[in-house]
Amino acid sequence: MKIGRPPGNPGRTVVLRGGGPSGERVRLGVHDLMNGTFATPRTFFYRRTLDDGALEDSLRRTLAHYPLLTGRLERDQDGGLSVACDDAGAVFSVAHSDRAMPDYGPDRPARQDLRRYLHSVNAFRVVGHDTPLLSVKVTHMRGGGSVLGVSVNHAVVDGGGYLDFLLQWSAAHAGREIRPVPYDRTPLERLAGDVRPAPDDPQYTVITGRQKFGFIWKVNARARTMRTITVRFTADEVLALREAARAGQDADRPPASSGDALGAHLWRVLGALRAREPGAQERLGIVVGLRAALKDRLPDGYWGNAVSNTTAALPARELREEPLAHTVAAVRAALDRVTPDRIRREAAFLEAQRSAGRSGRVFSRMSLDAFEGTVALNNAGRLAVYEVEFGAGRPFWFEFPASPVPWTVLVTPTPDDDHSRDVHLSVPRDAADALCGPEWAGRLHDPAGRPGPL
Repeated sequence: MKIGRPPGNPGRTVVLRGGGPSGERVRLGVHDLMNGTFATPRTFFYRRTLDDGALEDSLRRTLAHYPLLTGRLERDQDGGLSVACDDAGAVFSVAHSDRAMPDYGPDRPARQDLRRYLHSVNAFRVVGHDTPLLSVKVTHMRGGGSVLGVSVNHAVVDGGGYLDFLLQWSAAHAGREIRPVPYDRTPLERLAGDVRPAPDDPQYTVITGRQKFGFIWKVNARARTMRTITVRFTADEVLALREAARAGQDADRPPASSGDALGAHLWRVLGALRAREPGAQERLGIVVGLRAALKDRLPDGYWGNAVSNTTAALPARELREEPLAHTVAAVRAALDRVTPDRIRREAAFLEAQRSAGRSGRVFSRMSLDAFEGTVALNNAGRLAVYEVEFGAGRPFWFEFPASPVPWTVLVTPTPDDDHSRDVHLSVPRDAADALCGPEWAGRLHDPAGRPGPL
């Protein structure tokens, strides 16, 4: 692998290897294949300057436990993917900026600057090429402070496993012992072993090559009309929404969680903003982790993609006019459908598509419906992103690239690590302008969770 130094960059770039080539070839699971082969970047901003030499050393020691991150992606005969654990290496680079550290935060996102904080990898030359699956870039800012940019190929691991790797690296950096990670995909593959695959699936569908091209073209064509805004909900606001949801619940239902209440409230506000006709079906596609439902089937700390989605649906009139508890009940019903039996049927459907060589044309229905009636919600509010610490204190801000897909909502924690949440709304420009105005900002922050006129 050739590593070049960016023009004018006085830093350095090296290839880090882990425990040596094992000769192992890890066949990725069907849920891994749903993410494509693009990298997922994360950026962490620190007020104090990181020690890049110590970071390099601790990362090298950590990689000995993560052979997939120093391996390379290869195509299987049936169109699937495997990682060859050849220890070809991960990229670690250091750069120096002539800028002082900006005061990034919800009112000043870093999205326009993210490219300078990440090591660039050609997303279209990954499979069958000497392209790293992990790249790390440390950027030291003028006057102090550093940015840590980490990119991991999404085919290898989901967001929960991504964070687990970063926390393990943090532990190794602090001199603590870290554990080997279970990355064998066999436990997930066994789920579909004795299930006859259905011809269709409620969450995934197979599309034609022409439909795939059309969807990708539409996303790219409309990307310039998209905006992502970040709205911070204080702990008091989140807890007020939770109490409003619980006040309207039936007594025999489990109390609404703050995550359910916030997600339902955001769905209601965006539904009211779109103002579709009363009988139209509004859908909330919810990204869900599978580890909890499969706790008896997956090893502790399973390292791979164990994420799917589920869908809540309500008529537009009900979404806008019924109490918040009504929407929460629809959200909870959708989440309750994510059972081991449901996951097994889904895995069997996806496995059948891989066996037929169709994995590249399997899309989630919530993605395909992004331009119609679906809002996509990914609530990552419990991920400990602000605990990624490397001897220079906790990060004061965390960020990732904005979604090009419309009506996408991502919920993340805040540096305070309390019930407050940062909500990132990727919506068409006119919707973003409305949400930034006083009327819709008031609806977003209404403690009673009312999406209608105040």
